[in-house]
Amino acid sequence: MTLAERKKSLLRRYGGRVASAGPNTPGPKHGPAARARQGQGGRPKNQTATIRRLLSYLEQDRKKMAAAFFCVIVSTLANLAGSYLLRPIMNEFIAPPDGSPGSVGGLLAGVLLMGAVYLMGVAANYFQARIMLTVAQDALVRIRTELFSKMQRLPVRFYDTNANGDLMSRFTNDVDTIGNMLSSTLVQLFSGLLSILGTLLLMIYTNIWLTLVTLVLIPLIMRAGGAVAGRSQKYFHAQQSALGALNGYIEETINGQKVVKVFNHESVAEEEFSILNEDLRDKQIRAQFFGGMMGPVMNSLSQVNYTLTACVGGLLCVLRGFDVGGLTVFLNFSRQFSRPINEISMQISNVFSALAGAERVFTVMDEEPEEPDVADAPDMSGMKGEVVLSHVRFGYTEDKAILKDISLYAKPGQKIAFVGSTGAGKTTITNLINRFYDIQEGEITIDGVDIRRMKRSELRRNIAMVLQDTHLFTGTVRENIRYGRLDATDEEVVAAAKTASAHSFIMRLPQGYDTILESDGANLSQGQRQLLNIARAAVSKAPILILDEATSSVDTRTEKHIEHGMDRLMESRTTFVIAHRLSTVRNANAIMVLENGEIIERGDHDDLLAQKGRYYSLYTGASELE
Repeated sequence: MTLAERKKSLLRRYGGRVASAGPNTPGPKHGPAARARQGQGGRPKNQTATIRRLLSYLEQDRKKMAAAFFCVIVSTLANLAGSYLLRPIMNEFIAPPDGSPGSVGGLLAGVLLMGAVYLMGVAANYFQARIMLTVAQDALVRIRTELFSKMQRLPVRFYDTNANGDLMSRFTNDVDTIGNMLSSTLVQLFSGLLSILGTLLLMIYTNIWLTLVTLVLIPLIMRAGGAVAGRSQKYFHAQQSALGALNGYIEETINGQKVVKVFNHESVAEEEFSILNEDLRDKQIRAQFFGGMMGPVMNSLSQVNYTLTACVGGLLCVLRGFDVGGLTVFLNFSRQFSRPINEISMQISNVFSALAGAERVFTVMDEEPEEPDVADAPDMSGMKGEVVLSHVRFGYTEDKAILKDISLYAKPGQKIAFVGSTGAGKTTITNLINRFYDIQEGEITIDGVDIRRMKRSELRRNIAMVLQDTHLFTGTVRENIRYGRLDATDEEVVAAAKTASAHSFIMRLPQGYDTILESDGANLSQGQRQLLNIARAAVSKAPILILDEATSSVDTRTEKHIEHGMDRLMESRTTFVIAHRLSTVRNANAIMVLENGEIIERGDHDDLLAQKGRYYSLYTGASELE
């Protein structure tokens, strides 16, 4: 594969846009990396709607905003008044028209008055900066809260189809760019527009002819600014997407660093990182170049405008008796008139960067959440755990069925095992029982009630899961076990740990149950982390238990050590087991052999061996199911 082809492939796989979690989204069995790489379908928002939506987060601070903009008005008027005071000072005390000597006392008084006016402007500018900083941070709190809350309500399908690094980039980089715009850019735009209007009025009052000369180049300046702004917008959006793609690759590579090292993939990872890094560099150069072009272009045109105004003004002083103070003030106004235009043009890049970030944030906020629970959901507080799947059909995409006409039942307290090749649909069944996905056809009932009529929170409260991939949160061992049921007592936590055979190793930790776990339990072995996950399931007291290859990361000695604890854990619970090792399958009440989304064999261990079918070949051909 050529470098260009590799670059194209990487950008396609790690494109930093959220994929719509629609019916055509691939399912989790495609793998986390593959799922993340599919996310290419960003939905750019209308600029006006995006701006209006951003401003809506400021509505709660309207009084503070009013105070800040009042300070802006005071600051702008003070600067304009201070500049205009130069005219009487020049005409009366420095260069009087009649040639009489000026008064030093009057000059000093005029300078002090100018200083007082400017000082008032500085104070007003200070207060508006403090107020807007508070307003912007409050708005960011609302944005982050809404974004995080929305992500808690999004379906599992969404996380199966988007890279974690890109989602994190929206929480950090994109939200930060919004904060920069709200805290400074918004006020500077208002101040600039107000300054332009005030300066224009004073220029007309000072000399209408010089005002017309000054305004000659304004259409050219605005046209040049608009042309550069159009390019900037496109490249800033591309820059934010490239940044999300790079963050996604970094996050995936760091999480998989052991795999990278064990397969000597370091050089390839560096090359791929360089491709994404250079792509971000190229897009940042374009975005920053066109964003940075605003200033020099505007400054050059403003300088031409200033020079032309000075020449015409000098002629008016000589030929028409225009006062020197008026010319001095007008030239100052001419430069002031150009400065806010330049400042506004310089802020355009920040605006486009913030709008691009806001679009990416709002794209997540606009994702469809899980369907609401039905209004008449029954009370399932006394759930026994009788699970029935009747003619279930499901596919992660409408045109490709993963499960085909699946029917099975599990009575309370029974242990049902799923075996079969990778991709046969074992994990998919457990995802459907949890309602991580909804089926297309058929019915799944628990205690005779269709799970689609249950509240998701109540359904999942009655189901405990131990997954192949362990996850521990930053906190104590006790808190991580209690995550399974927050109201569990310390005694229940210890009992759950003993059930999972985790108590002995916990007591050997430096602070026992109060030992702090960080970085997903990096100070524990893989087997110990899994034991804590099993203890978390034990403390939940859920009547239904799902073990998705829960012992695959535990060595054989540890597995035998916890076998009795697992039996105690599964006792009186309806248990679904996905396991490769036959030791966790042999004592199941029923074993379902899946192939290509269908149950091809079912029965207990002895029955399936007697059939001498697929299960028999797996059992006699290998020590682990494949």
